[in-house]
Amino acid sequence: MTIYEYTHPLIDEQIEAIGGHYAFTREIRIPLEESVVLAFVGYALVDSSCCGVGGCGYALVPGFIEQYGVSKTEDGRTVSRLVPVDDEALRRKISRILREEHHLQQINFHSP
Repeated sequence: MTIYEYTHPLIDEQIEAIGGHYAFTREIRIPLEESVVLAFVGYALVDSSCCGVGGCGYALVPGFIEQYGVSKTEDGRTVSRLVPVDDEALRRKISRILREEHHLQQINFHSP
């Protein structure tokens, strides 16, 4: 089992990109099979591109929580110890839960 330290993104911090911006709007925890999955839900907006506009709701799933909040970074972000979701069947299950509850178009799983 791989355990890694993950630095949580800041909630509601807009990150500027070449064609627009994105932000995470909430942190959620999903109870699943005697564990808890950590996920961040947000949006991406393409609003400064020469090719048009658009956007989507998305989620980032860094993994199962092994230890939540083991430390803080200098800028106050939470650091947790996580186990990545490597099993494809569990990824599909988590994706289905997130899509049903949060109406997302894209779900990404973090791989350290």
